[in-house]
Amino acid sequence: MLISCGCPVAGVWADPMSVTGFAMRAEELGYHGLWAFQRLLAGVDQELAPVYRSVLDPMLALTYAAARTTQIRLGVAVINLPYVSPAYLAKQASTLDVLSGGRFDLGLGTGWSEVEFAATNSDPNPRGRRTEEYLAVLATLFNDKVSAYEGEFYTVPPSSMAPAPVQAGGPPILLGGTADVALRRAGRLAAGWVSSSRASFEEIARGTQIVRRAAEESGRDPDEVRIVVRGVVRPGLRDDSVPLSGTWEQIKGGAELYAEAGVTELFYDLNWDPNIGSPDADPRAAGERAEEILTALAPNG
Repeated sequence: MLISCGCPVAGVWADPMSVTGFAMRAEELGYHGLWAFQRLLAGVDQELAPVYRSVLDPMLALTYAAARTTQIRLGVAVINLPYVSPAYLAKQASTLDVLSGGRFDLGLGTGWSEVEFAATNSDPNPRGRRTEEYLAVLATLFNDKVSAYEGEFYTVPPSSMAPAPVQAGGPPILLGGTADVALRRAGRLAAGWVSSSRASFEEIARGTQIVRRAAEESGRDPDEVRIVVRGVVRPGLRDDSVPLSGTWEQIKGGAELYAEAGVTELFYDLNWDPNIGSPDADPRAAGERAEEILTALAPNG
């Protein structure tokens, strides 16, 4: 199982020095990837966790990190596809893939915030058909010299998008989602599945099996399907319901449980630590805590 980490995009530590410094430090320590996430805005009446109250744009933050790194992969988990046209996202993704030398992974979801749906004049429904069309548009834009698509939701007149991504076929696409139908879709159509931050260990273990079974039923090699999990780390007191809690050794032991469940990549996302990813946290203490966690859990450690 590959070990990655979250990019500083939320709260008090999401500043220029943290984004580049943390990315360089993570690369030095042997982390496989650096993952960001998307949150456009927070409604005044929404009850949201601190991590969602102040968030950098993930594509820009990852591009900023790409400029100071050479090896670590860069992923977003996830961009909510109803918010932006596939042609616009294809251009952004291709650009980041070119500028990073082919290190970008693209996670897609359908969103859950009614405030963001209203603000972007978007509708996620019907989620299944919309997602499948979105993937088809990305595929033609990433791969075809002359791209074209005409569907129920999206249209691309005969055209070309250049420069093409560095990675053959374009950046690998992972799909989010928790419903069984979404899990099966990830197994059928995508490079893999990326889990929700709210998913329990049991839900992730079950989801992994559904994704892999769907891949096999569609004629794909289930062992080639990626299972990427956002790990919410809770150093300190052990909570048996939170595998990544307790001492450093207990947290590493919890990571092994994910590996045994079939997870292919686990990223420790420090944005979900309220002492780091909250806009009200102390900046100096947040930086020191992030460095401590990153170092203690480093794969090369």
